Amino acid sequence: MSVFEVLRFAVRGISANKLRSGLTMLGILIGVAAVILLVAVGNGSAQQVAERIEALGTKTLTVQGVGGGSVLTHEVAEALDDPVLAPDVTSVSPVASTQATLTYQGTDHSVQQFVGSYPSYFGASNSPVGTGSAFTEDDLKQGRRVVVIGQTVAEELFPGVDPVGEEITVSGALFTVVGVLDEKSSASGFLDANDLAIAPLTAVQQALTGYGPYNSIIVEAQSSEKVADAQAQVSLILSQRIETSGSSATQPYRIQNASQLLETQTETADTFTTLLGAVAGISLLVGGIGITNIMLVTVTERTREIGIRKALGAPRRVILTQFLAEATMLSLLGGGLGVAAALIGSNFTIVGVKPVIVPSSIALALCVSVAIGLFFGSVPANRAAGLRPIDALRYE
Repeated sequence: MSVFEVLRFAVRGISANKLRSGLTMLGILIGVAAVILLVAVGNGSAQQVAERIEALGTKTLTVQGVGGGSVLTHEVAEALDDPVLAPDVTSVSPVASTQATLTYQGTDHSVQQFVGSYPSYFGASNSPVGTGSAFTEDDLKQGRRVVVIGQTVAEELFPGVDPVGEEITVSGALFTVVGVLDEKSSASGFLDANDLAIAPLTAVQQALTGYGPYNSIIVEAQSSEKVADAQAQVSLILSQRIETSGSSATQPYRIQNASQLLETQTETADTFTTLLGAVAGISLLVGGIGITNIMLVTVTERTREIGIRKALGAPRRVILTQFLAEATMLSLLGGGLGVAAALIGSNFTIVGVKPVIVPSSIALALCVSVAIGLFFGSVPANRAAGLRPIDALRYE
């Protein structure tokens, strides 16, 4: 038999019972769509987190105290800004942050991050000002109560109003809005990156936090290539300035590197995506079992047909090829519909994540669906090919 004849017989066999064939393809459709969509969700989540980490600044190091310790003092921050001991450090921005309630003309809005820092913080944290301006070194020295707000704060407190120049009350203290930050993307699982306010460190300490230790210190390296060198220099200065409990494991501070965070996140995301794909792959196996069951029923129903064809001289391989072709066609059609369903589904947000289709997952899912058709269709195909003509003709 030619390939065309094999396909013609396969189409005829599938269309003989449209409902049964449709249900079989539905199982494969669900499996393929689940694999592609879940991998897309994992990939989309990974990209969102990567964007959030990169938004922190690829040249940035963050020094934080460990275990609630009060080791990040003004003296430590000054020591880090040393062109001799730390030549690869461009800027040092100590951070004192707190939660605060902002009020404008009777409207309240609570922010999780009311940040007090230096003007260099805007560049180090990759937080450019969109409208208005950032505060200056003079504002810092004079302790002026000026503030730059994020997009979410602007939308909540100043709908339809230009915030620049307006006064807001921050936990009882008056601050003047001098700028609004550019909008930042927020990854799923993180706080709203636009729901913050940034003011001069001196003003925040005077009005809100007091003059205690800093929450963190943001260190900016000269370039992304110099981050590792800057981290080594910062670590050396900290080890000289801050007493430890005798071992590196008990250091009262830690240094976070955005590049290291991104690398760790990538490894975690790959594992997560693989796990999602493996879980979804189970539904493909279930669809394969469905193909086996349906094809066994088909063989049983067409036993007399098989007997007649064998009596007329059809060899074993022809019968085997025909039923394998039917099983594979069912699987391939279901897989194609599954790909279409996944592409449609990727236009929607799933559990807060915009799926990002991985082209290789489409090819893999289709190949697996064909392999499932061949594998699970081989049992009924072999059964059909192994029937003796006389037994098949006697079958009622």
